[in-house]
Amino acid sequence: MKRGGSPTVRKGVIRIISRPPARSGYCPAFTALVISSLILLPSCREGIRRSGIPAGAQARLDSAIEDIDAGRNEKLYNEAADEWRREATLDQSKATFKILRDKLGNVRTRSLQTAREEQTATAPVPGHSLVVTYQTSFERGDGMETFTLVEHGGRWYLARYFVSSKALK
Repeated sequence: MKRGGSPTVRKGVIRIISRPPARSGYCPAFTALVISSLILLPSCREGIRRSGIPAGAQARLDSAIEDIDAGRNEKLYNEAADEWRREATLDQSKATFKILRDKLGNVRTRSLQTAREEQTATAPVPGHSLVVTYQTSFERGDGMETFTLVEHGGRWYLARYFVSSKALK
């Protein structure tokens, strides 16, 4: 029998199968796996963090949703981004929310569909923004709500609010 071999019995016949020589414990494939994991794991965690909604943006979004649901249109307008106030007056904003409430009714449920951070230099909302879309069930129909928040000076503001629904036609 060779050194490192061991007898094995198969179907009544003794065969000698040689074992690989004993190693010092070093395995190049395993080492490469460990090193690549150490390199990739931080970037995976980074991606997870970036795909979520930043804490400040989430707080502002929650506040805006509460204001919309409660009909606090003036508060919503006063706390909105400059982009919102450049596109519509307070009276125009109030009129739009009245139409939405009259045609759709109150919100029953919202289901988050997407949340996407963007960094653009062009319109409609230049700069660091977050676009959040909800599938929403209203009293008189279903629709999609899209909230666009923009970051200015480290703070988040609601820049746009859009509802699409067949019930609005």
